[in-house]
Amino acid sequence: MKRLDAQMHRWAPLLRDDVGVPIEASNALATATDADVRILPREVRDAVVASTPVALRHRLDELRAYEAFMETTRSLEKRPDVTRARVIVQSYICFVYLKDACFEVLAREPQTGCTLRSCCRYLSNDPVRAFRNAFAHGNWQYRQDFKGLIFWDRKRGEPSKGLATYEVSQEELHFWQALARCTAYVVYMALEGG
Repeated sequence: MKRLDAQMHRWAPLLRDDVGVPIEASNALATATDADVRILPREVRDAVVASTPVALRHRLDELRAYEAFMETTRSLEKRPDVTRARVIVQSYICFVYLKDACFEVLAREPQTGCTLRSCCRYLSNDPVRAFRNAFAHGNWQYRQDFKGLIFWDRKRGEPSKGLATYEVSQEELHFWQALARCTAYVVYMALEGG
């Protein structure tokens, strides 16, 4: 947990201000999230496991393979083709692969602890929800300056109004991705460990 806490510490102000994580938890997000997972009632833990036919150990394997890919390609970041491939892999893993099987189940569960619920709700609501949908349906592109993405999705609750346009800076996207990875790792490791 200490490694994940250290990685997430840089995001503490956003965790407090945007996500609603308590101050003490924002400075040690993985540890606080782990504590929340470990006190989940058995029926909530079972709901997470039952939300997907993919076993938790396989989800953890995919997250570890993703991290290995990212580390392997880190030295090639200056190549536009590699950067684009990394954006696609990151976005798929962080927002499509993990959403229904982790974040949404815990976001709607009233018995979920404060930090975990705040993170899962943030990852399940706009603008992250809109990005996930836009990405899954191919409705995204790079900004002209390549310092972020533009994407289109229907606003929740307003499907008849057509597509809304959103933008996310590269820095904000890094935050969303870091939060998604940290939350999923902690949830799956805690549930896999019993």
